[in-house]
Amino acid sequence: MEQRPANTIAPTTASTMTSAISPGAVSRRLLMLAAAMGALPGEASGAVPTVAGLASPAKWAPRQIPARTLSVPETVSPALQAVMAAPYPENWNIVPRTPAAWRVLAAESSAAVAPLLPLIRQRLSVRVARAKMAGVNVFLATPDPLPIANRGRLLLHLHGGGYVLFPGEAGAGEAMLMAGYGRFQVVSVDYRMAPDHPFPTALDDAMAVWHALLADHDPRRMGIFGSSAGGGLTLALLLRAKAEGVKLPAAIAPGTPWSDLTSASDSLRTNEFVDNVLVSYSGWAGAAASLYANGRSLEDPLLSPIYGDFRGFPPAMLTSGTRDLFLSNTVRAHRKLRRSGVEASLQLFEGQSHAQFLTPFVPETEEAFGEIALFFDRHLRT
Repeated sequence: MEQRPANTIAPTTASTMTSAISPGAVSRRLLMLAAAMGALPGEASGAVPTVAGLASPAKWAPRQIPARTLSVPETVSPALQAVMAAPYPENWNIVPRTPAAWRVLAAESSAAVAPLLPLIRQRLSVRVARAKMAGVNVFLATPDPLPIANRGRLLLHLHGGGYVLFPGEAGAGEAMLMAGYGRFQVVSVDYRMAPDHPFPTALDDAMAVWHALLADHDPRRMGIFGSSAGGGLTLALLLRAKAEGVKLPAAIAPGTPWSDLTSASDSLRTNEFVDNVLVSYSGWAGAAASLYANGRSLEDPLLSPIYGDFRGFPPAMLTSGTRDLFLSNTVRAHRKLRRSGVEASLQLFEGQSHAQFLTPFVPETEEAFGEIALFFDRHLRT
């Protein structure tokens, strides 16, 4: 069991109330809600909040959450229990202060992943080759054998790591998992990253590869996926492609997407110190947002796609876990897709912290990629 510190949960910003709801109706609804919960106006918490109070959420006091101990749940596989029981990463709260220090962190991330890559290739029967497309380094992950039904299909992969981690082949691990579990051909983009190449370089590289693929492939047979920063980049790529009149893929699968680089999402507080991967936005992850943005507003839709227009997007499947620091980023993106008229589904995994559905050889990982593969199979033409 892990002891989690107490924290303060601030109220999230409410949407502006529609003029179709009268002040009297709001007051009556509040009164009925209070009565249903067994608290009459004036009891304990004081008077019923006014309409003006509702329109100014800063007036609400934050809620104090007591310290508590989290047990490893018995509702997940034994293999995942071991992952959930792991302590926080040693360097989660070490924020590099210089470009050189960021490069060291990136090298350490690659070194940590490197031993797993040969095992993934061997156990899941995946061949990996290096290549260049439009001058951008890529990795081609191909299942062996490649099913006949998937020989005309192709997936573009954009890796995670906060736009700073997992350079080189380390970033292609998720692509290998998709090729292995889903039996699709995958092109993984080794896009250039901060600190040397901040925004919009990653997006430029992803767009260049997408253009190159469109020259030889039918977009109705292609999908795009990626997790964390890769999920956010997937959404940003579609926003840019739509704005430039470039053809969109048949489907997308953003996993726990970094859809909002600001600190607005609720789970950045509710799952702070619950997530044993990112732990807190006060660590390197939050600092990476500013590093990547390079002075640009974090609310720019090409940085934080949640502030963009999702109308016209292809069907989407999103994945997260109940302990994920980015759970709200995922939920908000899912709801925005639905409100934009886009077919979108959301799969959540019990107890998982950030992107733990990428852990190789865990039953839940095979299940997650199995669901995503079925999703692509339904939407990509053969």
